[in-house]
Amino acid sequence: MRRQTLLALMLAALAGGAQATTVDLLEAWNGVQGHDRELASARLNHAASQTKRDQASALWKPNVMLSGTAGAATSETEMNGAAFSMPGQPQMTGVNFATSVTGGKMTRWGVQAQQPLYNRGRSAGSAQLKLQADLGDSGWQAAQMDLMLRTAQRYFDVALAQERQRILAHQLQAVQRSADEAHERFRLGDVAVTDSHEADAALAGLKAQKVAADLDLDNKRRILADSIGVAHPTAMLPTRVPALVSEKALDQWLQSVQGSNAQLRMQQIGAEIARQEVRKHDALSSVTVDLVAQAGKDRVWGSGDFGQASNRNTNYMVGVQVNIPLYTGGMRSAKEREAIALADKAEADLQQAQTTVGQQARLLWSAREADAARVRALEEALKASALRLDATYLGRAVGDRTTLNVLNAQTDHANTAQSLAEARVSAVMNQLRLAAMTSQLDEGELRRVNATLKPVTAP
Repeated sequence: MRRQTLLALMLAALAGGAQATTVDLLEAWNGVQGHDRELASARLNHAASQTKRDQASALWKPNVMLSGTAGAATSETEMNGAAFSMPGQPQMTGVNFATSVTGGKMTRWGVQAQQPLYNRGRSAGSAQLKLQADLGDSGWQAAQMDLMLRTAQRYFDVALAQERQRILAHQLQAVQRSADEAHERFRLGDVAVTDSHEADAALAGLKAQKVAADLDLDNKRRILADSIGVAHPTAMLPTRVPALVSEKALDQWLQSVQGSNAQLRMQQIGAEIARQEVRKHDALSSVTVDLVAQAGKDRVWGSGDFGQASNRNTNYMVGVQVNIPLYTGGMRSAKEREAIALADKAEADLQQAQTTVGQQARLLWSAREADAARVRALEEALKASALRLDATYLGRAVGDRTTLNVLNAQTDHANTAQSLAEARVSAVMNQLRLAAMTSQLDEGELRRVNATLKPVTAP
């Protein structure tokens, strides 16, 4: 018992030496946004996904390429039946001539522009890229809501641990008084020694619980501190459960979940991306049409079979290029079959996700109803246990109740107070989860919860 008491005092001293900072739920959320590594990763992933829209647009913009080549070259040119003219000379026809350059030099440059006009594969690829950007938006929203829920849970874990510590401290004081009173009455011969033993046993058990509660609070406070960047945070408890922003019937709410749930939205986008992949591979067998423009110049010079020679060729072209795939060795059809199988899988995953989310939504709806009833019942139970405790104290004073009756009444009142705090937190967390199910969990929802908080009072 002495070792437990000493440990409790040491923990209390350590806790008292640290500077506590009371934070509300909004402050905790603001703090976590600058410290959570998962959110930072999600933010960067979202930024990367937004470039997909520019990539989709770029698929239908012209591509322009400049090329240049220089090096050693050998060239042979032979022409038969040519017609040509020279200044001051009549036109000549049927001329045969040949030129050659051996071990000469060559330069070549060209500019080519290509504008896609018709390409089913590019259309599917563009749709995929836009969908991937939408997927990034939904993923970013889901990451934020997930972090809000985790932050709220960590915050209220600390608040409940503080409440547990407060209730135990208050209970310790009350049981200590009962123990002192039992010892005094035994000394005077008014009660049996069993009253003293029962009080001492209860006191020892509470001290052990207090040590465990102090350790639990310290661990949970460290977790919250690491996530929000506050060294020694103190949390607050809700005094009531805020009403839902939208009070819908169950069927309406379930429809809203199916239409707006972020996780379902991501599954739907993933299934559509898979379908576009099928279209992309199917398009590999279709015609593509491009508008093309080219300009180029070749020059070769050096010595050859007929002495020094130099050849210069300049060309310009604007036209339409048509490509018709004929044979790909079976690769296109194999890729298409693979894409079809993956699209079917994505559709099956979507249907399973719809079922799972629907089940979760029904459970949360039921939990919400149960939370409200439980909170009301525990509020009444706490009032009743307080009246019972007062009556037991009075009965003990006049000799109608024993020390054990007092100890039981104290324990019942303390347990009821803790259960009420836990029920309110459970109700608030389920409220936040309900909002997340329809993608409505945001700072506004946290603000509504924040308005119900009050500090945990000292014993």
